[in-house]
Amino acid sequence: MAISFKDLGLANTKHMFSKAVVGGYAIPGYNFNNLEQIQAIIQACSEIQSPVILQVSKGAREYANQTLLRYLAQGCVEYAKEIGKGKNIPIALHLDHGDSFELCVSCIEFGFSSVMIDGSHLSYEENVALTKKVVEYAHKYDVSVEGELGVLAGVEDEVQAEHHTYTRPEEVVDFTKRTGVDSLAISIGTSHGAFKFKPGQKAEIRLDILREIEKQIPGFPIVMHGSSSVPQDLVAKINSYGGKLKEAIGISEAQIREACKSAVCKVNIDSDGRLAMTAAVREVFATKPEEFDPRKYLGPARNALKELYKHKCCDVLGSAGHAFD
Repeated sequence: MAISFKDLGLANTKHMFSKAVVGGYAIPGYNFNNLEQIQAIIQACSEIQSPVILQVSKGAREYANQTLLRYLAQGCVEYAKEIGKGKNIPIALHLDHGDSFELCVSCIEFGFSSVMIDGSHLSYEENVALTKKVVEYAHKYDVSVEGELGVLAGVEDEVQAEHHTYTRPEEVVDFTKRTGVDSLAISIGTSHGAFKFKPGQKAEIRLDILREIEKQIPGFPIVMHGSSSVPQDLVAKINSYGGKLKEAIGISEAQIREACKSAVCKVNIDSDGRLAMTAAVREVFATKPEEFDPRKYLGPARNALKELYKHKCCDVLGSAGHAFD
């Protein structure tokens, strides 16, 4: 029997996005795979009163188990209410990079309030047809849909591509009208993973393409994937404790903030969180080799992630304080 996201206390992203576009900020799309990550996300966003989108990739769904995910999401709503003393922040549960109609349907039936159908690897017409099919099904249950035009380079979970294919501004009007999507992920130079640019390469995203897309579909919710900044202090910390991330380079936080002032209303951040947790775990293992209690290294990892996400919401995305607009 299908489960409605409304029964779990989750929010629809449509309302989040309409407020974000007007307010000039972006809502964080934070990926999670385990309990510590989800604790950090809810703690961070509740304390600074930011709306949040909990993201689950196909791989994370298989790792965590779809049934457990349902109850984790429901628990997040109650946990946020506990932190907020009865007032909980808007929380959406989103499928990140869904690659088939069947996967999107399954997630909707398990209580997701938003799904992404990524047909960017298909031909344009095939992408339109697949996205429209998902939209028609999802909208029956008031679930919002994110589509994608253009291809991001990089590797993250099961999503990978060697080269960028920038979104063509001249296609966005036709795509959004024919598919009925609620938001659109675009490719403007961001990429998946921690190795976004090569040493010596100019680490900039194509804000000019973003501005042209905004002219074509003014006010339409735009999504940026692969937007981790790969903080060099975290890279250095990981490497100092035995890691090998010598050429990990990300997107400038200043550029991300600039994009968030426009129609970009959702920004996906995953790799930065992985770096923060890994740095904390490596430090414990290196400085306390006798430690074997998972709470003693996952606890610091959770705390590091929480602080990172508070910084992202407050200083980069501008979403802090907008939970109850």
